[in-house]
Amino acid sequence: MAVKAIDWMNYLNTDKGIARFKAAPELARLLRWWGMEDRYVGKTGEQMVAEMDEAGVEATVICAVKMASYREKKVIWDAPIEEVVELMQKFPGRFIGFAGINFFARITDEIREMEIAVKKYGFKGVYLHTYGYGIPLNHRLCYPVYAKAEELGIPVSMQVGHSAEHMPNEMGRPIHLDDIALDFPNLNIVGSHTGWPWSEELVAIAWKHENVYMDISAHQPQYLEPNVVQFLKTRGRTKVLWGTNGPVVPAKQSIDYIRNQMGLKEHVADMILRTNAAKLLKME
Repeated sequence: MAVKAIDWMNYLNTDKGIARFKAAPELARLLRWWGMEDRYVGKTGEQMVAEMDEAGVEATVICAVKMASYREKKVIWDAPIEEVVELMQKFPGRFIGFAGINFFARITDEIREMEIAVKKYGFKGVYLHTYGYGIPLNHRLCYPVYAKAEELGIPVSMQVGHSAEHMPNEMGRPIHLDDIALDFPNLNIVGSHTGWPWSEELVAIAWKHENVYMDISAHQPQYLEPNVVQFLKTRGRTKVLWGTNGPVVPAKQSIDYIRNQMGLKEHVADMILRTNAAKLLKME
């Protein structure tokens, strides 16, 4: 029997969470552009868990994302950790919290909140989205976050590659992860969304550094770049993680494709869908 999957990349898709997302004009525009307005419908925790059970998902990472608008210079998507904690406590073991960082705020306050989320509420990681703040991933403001995450022994996940929102793509070039990995060799780093259109760059960094990984969230597996598919099938099978990025990728269809239509051996599919994530989350 195949192991259940761990969704490395998801958000608060509750009624409150989806309403918060749609309230930001920049993000609402994306839904219209992508033709995904019908997918972004709020659900109860019970509905979320039922969908996970149907798809064969053991646990889902919920990122308390703090995304800023590059044009408006303000935070436009701020998911409260309290709402993530509520899900975690109501459905033990099914939801995993990742803290977010607001780089417009005092960074020491943000790090303190991150530490509380980890030590008091059991969060297992931190997620960064730096585009709207206008800073690259190797910016000095990010370094205290990396230092604290390394101290706490939690992974840092971050959007890498282009930004679908109207924000500068350069902030997420995968090559920036090279500096971070060199300066924080004991920090596990995950570049999200394959790094497209610089997927080869992210593959190179993930292969170079023992502590750098990539996830394929937000991409239907049948549309992955050939170099990403080759990497996860061969030398990168221990470095790639699966995720949905919320309603963007239907979990059940994605898992079925990876297991039955990519030509992967069962143990390799298990690595992509669960083993690699479980290792970083210390669930093994």
